Amino acid sequence: MSVIREHAIEIIRTLRATGHQAYLCGGCVRDLLLGREPADYDVTTDATPTEVMRIFPDTYEVGAQFGVVLVPLPASNGGAIASDALPGGPAEHSSKHPHVVEVATFRSDIGYSDGRHPDQVRFSKDPREDVMRRDFTINGLLLDPISYQVLDFVDGRKDLDHGIIRAIGDPEQRFIEDKLRMLRAVRFAARFAYEMEAATFAAIERLASDIGQVSRERMRDELTKMLIEGRAHRAFLLLDQTGLLPEVLPEISAMKGVAQPPEYHPEGDVFVHTLLLLENLPHPCPRTLAWGALLHDVGKPPTFRVAPDRIRFDGHVEVGVKMAERICRGLRFSNDDIEQIVALVANHMRFADVTRMKESTLKRFLRLPRFQEHLELHRIDCQASHGDLTSYYFTRNKLEATPTENIRPTPLVTGRDLIAAGYIPGPRFKQILSSVEDSQLEGTLVSKEQALEFVARNFPV
Repeated sequence: MSVIREHAIEIIRTLRATGHQAYLCGGCVRDLLLGREPADYDVTTDATPTEVMRIFPDTYEVGAQFGVVLVPLPASNGGAIASDALPGGPAEHSSKHPHVVEVATFRSDIGYSDGRHPDQVRFSKDPREDVMRRDFTINGLLLDPISYQVLDFVDGRKDLDHGIIRAIGDPEQRFIEDKLRMLRAVRFAARFAYEMEAATFAAIERLASDIGQVSRERMRDELTKMLIEGRAHRAFLLLDQTGLLPEVLPEISAMKGVAQPPEYHPEGDVFVHTLLLLENLPHPCPRTLAWGALLHDVGKPPTFRVAPDRIRFDGHVEVGVKMAERICRGLRFSNDDIEQIVALVANHMRFADVTRMKESTLKRFLRLPRFQEHLELHRIDCQASHGDLTSYYFTRNKLEATPTENIRPTPLVTGRDLIAAGYIPGPRFKQILSSVEDSQLEGTLVSKEQALEFVARNFPV
């Protein structure tokens, strides 16, 4: 049993010892019943936030207005975390901080004027009332971890057994309350390979155009989970089928029906090709690689043309780079993530030339940051199209056979050396140093003396 699970059970024991009801709730119950190890544990109780904080003095108050507080592991178990390390927003913490248990008071929610958060909450003593305000039946189960008795007010176990994603109560009302639930329905259906119940699916179709009320950050996080949880292909098919895709990522929806030259892409149009890449993503998968795969051909729809010889996408990489950056900035990715995702889009076509590259050009290519992601994107790109992995194996073998110090050698000559040799600092320095490095990477310069002679001969003072 994991330390965090033991901690959650001890919280429940303590709450019950002080006269309160307390159960495991939400996704951890679902995962336990499916035989999976939960990523985090949540507790629901009739104790108010004030009472929880009195019982557990080290509790962090992060969403008391919604009845939510965090109880960290004792410091002896690695649970001491600074309160200022916890970002705002009651639903964010347990998944980001594995050493805390979220404890929420039974409640009912009143009004959702922003389509995301309740305007008002009313604390309750009735666990059934708390369950009825939750999203899906498979997430509405409560578990007594001591007796292992399940409280099921919504037929959640039946839907688990039959593989059904069903909204609790009126699905349209559930989605009106919180528009993010539409994306969560798609993600759960994809992740568990479940079917979406007809009324739930129909409600998403009717309300898909309202998904824009969700913050871009929350939308990004939900889409990222779809991409990296191992069922991205199915997730994006469901996004398309429900009408959510043109609302959240119209640039991906625009790929549908955009034909490709069959000699290079026998699999079909750009959308089909992209979904095949998603199907081949490794698991686990870095989020930057996942988004790079999704966006690598985003520039093809606006550059599509039928030339006399074949279909062409002139400049699709350059256009795609600009589009990918705009999409990532719109979704509030970090600058580091944007840089890597855009680099993946910018460089994905360069593998076609690796066997013809000069040694210096190839080594510079191989030393791109996180190059393994570039290599993996090329592999799944080939697998999703013509299937020719010649360039992939050539590059992988070259990378494995070349010592790091040969790919990124210590410079033979520096700016200080040029100044000492009588050169005046300026734009010319970059040209000189780059030329020296080219020759060093090619193996024709191996010492500082040789490099200085090369400079004097080719770039006289």
